[in-house]
Amino acid sequence: MEKPHGWIILDKPLELGSTQAVGAVKRNLREAGLLGKGKGKLKVGHGGTLDPLATGVLPIAIGEATKLCGRMLDATKIYEFTIGFGSETETLDVEGEVTESSDHRPSLADVEAVLPQFTGPIEQIPPKYSALKIDGKRAYDLARAGVDVEMKMRGVTIYSLTVRHPELVSGSREVLKQVQDDELLDEITLAATVSKGTYIRSLARDIARAVGTFGHVTMLRRTKAGPFTLKEAISLDKLNEIGKGADIKQYLLPLEAGLDDIPAFDLDPDQARMLRQGLTLDEQDLIGNPALNGLFLATENLGSPVALAEIVDGTVKVVRGFNM
Repeated sequence: MEKPHGWIILDKPLELGSTQAVGAVKRNLREAGLLGKGKGKLKVGHGGTLDPLATGVLPIAIGEATKLCGRMLDATKIYEFTIGFGSETETLDVEGEVTESSDHRPSLADVEAVLPQFTGPIEQIPPKYSALKIDGKRAYDLARAGVDVEMKMRGVTIYSLTVRHPELVSGSREVLKQVQDDELLDEITLAATVSKGTYIRSLARDIARAVGTFGHVTMLRRTKAGPFTLKEAISLDKLNEIGKGADIKQYLLPLEAGLDDIPAFDLDPDQARMLRQGLTLDEQDLIGNPALNGLFLATENLGSPVALAEIVDGTVKVVRGFNM
């Protein structure tokens, strides 16, 4: 049976860790006879960790697509999250013990007034309970051991940050504001498009503090990671059908689906062979002399991936080769 190479986009359920999700994919591939053994065993990896208490888009790479996991980690992501006002926890979510509390509650207008402060390039302090390494150890391991962890400020970018109004199906925004602007809120749901390295839990903490209270994340859902959205995502039940004999092609996206932000160019057989051997090409030798610049996907036979390549000073070099 032909080895699968590509992406399974899982709509990760609550309480399932990202490593467990990768394990679930491996188990289903094994049960379907697709995982292989020894040197022929397929690699499986994820393109961006999701906390167990978060749900949503988790890209899982299979086979040669695992060579693109690094690019997926760097990709822009979109989240919806709910801030519960009145208390801050040690983990900045519902799992931790309360460390700060306040009776103050903000209005919708209060929240909307501070959102511009958190849009664009900002600096934030990551949660102590995070996977960041400090002196070679995970911050969450140090925090659980009672070590006083000092988290350093880091720069991230919030491309957009808006109030989410799921109940607003029709009617004007103005009518909604007349009803809600002065109402004090116990919670609010926001949508954020963010750069790599952004901690939504830190963002929720800082927004709550900016409106004069404390807060923590009570719901977190990733709706997009790089090019992948919930439209492509499948449930754990659908994933388990692969192990029971369902055709993986129903759920597997091609490797190149993770590269939709760069151009593709088809090579002739000799050019493809040279790149597979790790050799370079002259940009002028490309058939049709395309107007390429920087990274592109080199393909053969009208779309079969050969390599992630880059043009530097007129020379085509391999960044990542694919053995399909």
